[in-house]
Amino acid sequence: MAKKTSKAPGRFSQIVDVFKRTIAIDKSALWLIIAGFAVPNIAAVVVGTLFPGGILGWILWILLGLTTGLLLAMVILGRRAEKAAYQSLEGKAGAVSAVLAAPLKRNFRGTAEPISVNPRSLTAVYRIVGAPGIVLIGEGNRTEAQQLLEAERKRASKAAANVPVHAIWVTNDGKGTPLPEVVKTLNKMKRTLSRNEVKAVHARLSALTNALPIPKGIDPRKMRAARR
Repeated sequence: MAKKTSKAPGRFSQIVDVFKRTIAIDKSALWLIIAGFAVPNIAAVVVGTLFPGGILGWILWILLGLTTGLLLAMVILGRRAEKAAYQSLEGKAGAVSAVLAAPLKRNFRGTAEPISVNPRSLTAVYRIVGAPGIVLIGEGNRTEAQQLLEAERKRASKAAANVPVHAIWVTNDGKGTPLPEVVKTLNKMKRTLSRNEVKAVHARLSALTNALPIPKGIDPRKMRAARR
């Protein structure tokens, strides 16, 4: 019987890894997490001193402080880790691909891979389908992204007539949607399609995409800046 040579990291190891990565990017996160853990414990000691209830009372207050502090610290860690993750991706080619993971698991259909890419500048356009209709997301250089997106808009409108087509710009001109706001923007869009209609539109566009030579495999961690 073959021996297992690797073991999946446990929950605690994962938390430690997230903690290390977060404070490496966000220096203030460490102090916020410490404060989140310390404040409830200090409050528990103060309340326990003002309202003594014997040994049992002290034990209950200490347990309450530790539990509340741990929960608060974990909440702060989660939020700062998410913020740090966005910071590490911001401005990198393929960043939108990582952000699309959440909406594609919930309310949208499609792929995190771009449907159109400029190989020199790595400007890209992504397409997903959901209750709001067809959503095209342009990433990178604004001018190039607009050209690619308009071409995809025409193709999408032709393949799925009368279906709303929305555009989101995650571009480098400072006027687009910030990377952390992409998911919120998607969730705020007005819903116009039913589940069956979403499936039908996605099927049409998938057939259209499969007929085109699409660059695949963009990974934001392996991207290199285009030479000028």
